[in-house]
Amino acid sequence: MRFLPVNSDSFLIELASLDETLALFDTLRQAALPGVDELVPAARTVLVHFSPWLTSARALIAAIAALPVAAGAGRSVPQISVAVRYDGEDLPALAERLGVSAAELIEAHQSLRWKVAFTGFAPGFAYMVSPGWDYEVPRRTTPRTRIPAGSLGLAGEFSGIYPQASPGGWQLIGTTDTPMWDIARRPPALLQPGAEVRFVADGGGKIVSLPPAAAPTPVADAALTIVSPGLLTIWQDGGRRGQANMGVAESGAMDKTAWRDANRLVGNAAQTPALEIAFGGFAARAERDLVLAVTGADCALTLNAAHPLPMHHPFAVRAGDVLRLGPARRGVRSYLAIRGVSAPAPVLASAAFDTLAQVGPAPLRAGDRIGLDPQARTGSVALSATRRALPAPGETVTLDIIAGPRTDWFDDGAQRLLTTQVWQVTAQSNRIGLRLAGERALTRSRQQELPSEGTCAGAIQVPASGQPVLFLNDHPLTGGYPVIAAVAPHHLDLAGQIPPGCGIRFNPISPFIDLQEHRNDD
Repeated sequence: MRFLPVNSDSFLIELASLDETLALFDTLRQAALPGVDELVPAARTVLVHFSPWLTSARALIAAIAALPVAAGAGRSVPQISVAVRYDGEDLPALAERLGVSAAELIEAHQSLRWKVAFTGFAPGFAYMVSPGWDYEVPRRTTPRTRIPAGSLGLAGEFSGIYPQASPGGWQLIGTTDTPMWDIARRPPALLQPGAEVRFVADGGGKIVSLPPAAAPTPVADAALTIVSPGLLTIWQDGGRRGQANMGVAESGAMDKTAWRDANRLVGNAAQTPALEIAFGGFAARAERDLVLAVTGADCALTLNAAHPLPMHHPFAVRAGDVLRLGPARRGVRSYLAIRGVSAPAPVLASAAFDTLAQVGPAPLRAGDRIGLDPQARTGSVALSATRRALPAPGETVTLDIIAGPRTDWFDDGAQRLLTTQVWQVTAQSNRIGLRLAGERALTRSRQQELPSEGTCAGAIQVPASGQPVLFLNDHPLTGGYPVIAAVAPHHLDLAGQIPPGCGIRFNPISPFIDLQEHRNDD
């Protein structure tokens, strides 16, 4: 058992095999150690998220190292049957490649009891394994751009079912009508870590897809009508931590400081959802007298196209007034808070919209209406919030980073290059992550495949190209490329406000260490 740094609020436990990983995951779930927020199991690792104000990595590592590990002890295991049609287009060629007939491959797959090892990639996507499965299935050389929902695929030692239409490189052997994800079901994900699955023959039917993001609820008595949503306007709050067992990431406001400030300015409760507006270009009409505030990315804020309004201060508007945000001059995301707002219904305990998973209230469109909640608990408005210096295109931002968990997959030269070279933020960046480009690429000293493992917001993942991706709030829960370092939590808000055209310089504040060897050092 090896303990590797991920961030100041998380670490990775590396084990020798999938069986050991599942056994430790079972043990940790039963132990319910104080301060642990979330566990993300993967092929050979368990990612542990914790609250630094309740515990420490040192204390947790000591407690985990002392636990007696016993898989599945003291809990019942869900038994699930999934009806499958073995009609996948890769089945004949794959069977030939593996040296068996298609019928033999189907019989082998269907005769086994599969266990959900971990989830990731998309909500409801489960990685299933079986000790009796003797095949190591290669991924397709060229991934498909679209795999239909309900497709059953094989890759490596895993079986998996795509819960929604998406790109993918798994070998397709069948289809199922059984929905892997249904937001109306409790819990929405059918397959969760630890569940045992049997595949049974099915005759035919319609494939069930992941439901689209929830449409806005019609508002009869509107307080605000969206005139123009700009590039992207979405509801955001503190996010939905605690849903990793269903393959759902935390999401939430990219700049939580600005989101909290906006609510404080209008006297809303701290966790009230607000509108996150990307790159400005937003307009809305007040249908009644309101108190509003806008924080975050610096935009020209005007009322009725004539009267300038201050950002980072509360202001009042009257019925018929039109509020406009010009293009963002500094930063990316602005936050509009409405005093006493009637927020959309939460999805998995949050109103945040996850752009990768497509979970949560749908992005706003022109004509959408927002109401007020007569039961909302509001307090006094604040006079102002601190205006933070946010970056503009062409400027260089310094972000503190913590080395690990896979820093040792890179030689000293690549590690120096990460922190000495300025990395440019490309136009392909979004809420999932910042795609970076440098004059020189990072090269790995280890060339073997990395089994999928949990990732965190702020993780700097290095794909085969050597050009890093800095994961942000809507990142996938697991990834198969090594993470060389992670942006420290105190700089995640800033990372969420860096526009394309900026440069990033990484400043190391913690070296790569084996945490178990250092758990008694402080």
